[in-house]
Amino acid sequence: MFAPPPQLNTEVFARVPDALRQPGQLSAERLAAGKGTLDTHSQIEGPVFDAQGNLWIVDIAFGRIFRVDPGGNMEVMADYDGEPNGLKFNADGDLLIADHQCGLMLRESATGRLRMLHSRFRTEGFKGLNDLFVDPAGNVWFTDQGQSGLQDSSGRVFRMAPDGQLTCLLDNVPSPNGIALNPAGTSLYVAATRGNAVWRAMVLPDGSLTRVGLFLQLSGGTGPDGLAVDAQGNLFVAHMGLGSVWQFSPRGEPLLRIVSCTGASTSNVALSPDGRRLYITESETGTVLVAQLDGG
Repeated sequence: MFAPPPQLNTEVFARVPDALRQPGQLSAERLAAGKGTLDTHSQIEGPVFDAQGNLWIVDIAFGRIFRVDPGGNMEVMADYDGEPNGLKFNADGDLLIADHQCGLMLRESATGRLRMLHSRFRTEGFKGLNDLFVDPAGNVWFTDQGQSGLQDSSGRVFRMAPDGQLTCLLDNVPSPNGIALNPAGTSLYVAATRGNAVWRAMVLPDGSLTRVGLFLQLSGGTGPDGLAVDAQGNLFVAHMGLGSVWQFSPRGEPLLRIVSCTGASTSNVALSPDGRRLYITESETGTVLVAQLDGG
């Protein structure tokens, strides 16, 4: 449909150090669920920058949250019984965590204490949270993926208001994963991983969704995972299993293919605070990659 877009290469910014890798230690439960193998040493995802320019990422497999300083040095900031998947900072500088096992959590920046915000919706437990997005008004949009897919398209999208109230916006997504709003806050993008697609919905003034449609249909790999939107409204899509991140215009035109220099498990993306670089978690090799978007 379109000509192949220009290709942009990456380089390694950081690597999970050997001392923090845990091969052969994945739990029997995760092994039985097909969420890794005995060779799994870490499973990094969820990159987000703090106000000091540090990059935070998760290790889903072993319930850890890492902080990576601008020099690429990595340290453990949380280690608990959970499966942290997506991260975002709120206006207070506290870290919101979409945890597949536990629910929606928060790490207090002042104390490092973890606390639960929501472990279920009404009287029903979550399927398994995946990723989240915080809008300028303080609403938290998050995906509830679980094991949904084309065989069970019951994945959900929620919004948590600043007062903590939850609203279920969608309940029919095959494997909802990455989530992001455009700069105007009028379009919501949701990666439907098992459908190998990205959905787009119009956001009404009251926060409800309408005109939910198929924005992108991808092919190959495992499917789209993490999403990010730049100041111009261009959408970055981490294509898990293909070792690539795509950049699309707001009209859905492919602008760039950013290629992993390590493995194929390009799981999520984060733009640098100045928007000039894209950071990519590659979970197969436990590396964080970086691409210079401004040609620098």
